[in-house]
Amino acid sequence: MSNRLKCSVPCLAALAGGLLLAIASAPACAQQPYQVIGQWKIGGSGSWDLMEFDPSTKVLYVTHRTSVAVIDTTTGNVVATLTDLKNAHGVALDTVGNFGYISDGLSNDVVVFDRHTYKPITTVATGTNPDGILFEPVTHTVWVFNGKSSDATVIDAASNKVVATIPLPGKPEFGLTDGQGSVYDNLEDKGSIARLDVRTRKVSAVWKITGCDAPTGMAFDKQKRRLFSVCDNNQMAAVNADTGAVLGLAPIGDSPDAARFSQRYHLALSSNGGGTLTVVDAANGYKVIQNLETPKGAATLAYDEATDRIFLSVSDYGPAPASTIKARHPNAPMLPDSFHVVIVGRK
Repeated sequence: MSNRLKCSVPCLAALAGGLLLAIASAPACAQQPYQVIGQWKIGGSGSWDLMEFDPSTKVLYVTHRTSVAVIDTTTGNVVATLTDLKNAHGVALDTVGNFGYISDGLSNDVVVFDRHTYKPITTVATGTNPDGILFEPVTHTVWVFNGKSSDATVIDAASNKVVATIPLPGKPEFGLTDGQGSVYDNLEDKGSIARLDVRTRKVSAVWKITGCDAPTGMAFDKQKRRLFSVCDNNQMAAVNADTGAVLGLAPIGDSPDAARFSQRYHLALSSNGGGTLTVVDAANGYKVIQNLETPKGAATLAYDEATDRIFLSVSDYGPAPASTIKARHPNAPMLPDSFHVVIVGRK
């Protein structure tokens, strides 16, 4: 069933009235609330991290500790599984549809795979604990951000060879590219954003994000050139991608770890491990328009802008055991074989 936005009857009447009324009524349609509309079971146990959606094939890559599940989002079926990983963190995709790249944290490698066969091709050694990863289209390179060695590994996509290792002034987290020659990465321990020049392969600026502690996930508004970093002190910071100026802050939920931006609806999304999805209206003063209840632990997300669907990965948990002298706040146990993807959309 399609989850494209369904406008109300008054909104449809406005659309029929002409282009001007259609434009005026679009924000009201766009702000209809999100809902949890389904889930897809993957199964198994273990931790998870970042996901990546491929809009060209409608495939979702879901990291799951020692594997990456590949889901056809038109059917919800797992069509392939990449295995033999030690601790998969993120997935990046090239722009021509041939290859994908997985950051494998415990092996200190990037695994290169064929996106047609879903078979591994080679591995490339990186720094220590590769985490955030992206494909940079201007230079056709893969950028990997290494959490423990505080540097970025740059891999030439044509040869799968490392062409640079760039020291960073802090612990890197999620990174993204503007597609025009700059790469940005959150520095978690510095409360800052590093901007890197893809041609010189050097840090070109470091911006302190005032009001943001320990930034993790980041999203990009390519039209207005804004970065949206989600922070451990329950804030989302909007930052000018050219000057580093903080444009505004929005309150979000506990334990955020990923963000996405809807260019179509001008919404910034934050998935929060505490059990909420925060939706921020980036067109009107960074106001929070929804905090959707989601499963606890669902701290990362992917987004399909064409269908306005949000994907969250998580496992189910049992009741927490009683506290003891040694464990005053014991964690709830993860239920076996309960790993799944939650689908959020608008009916």
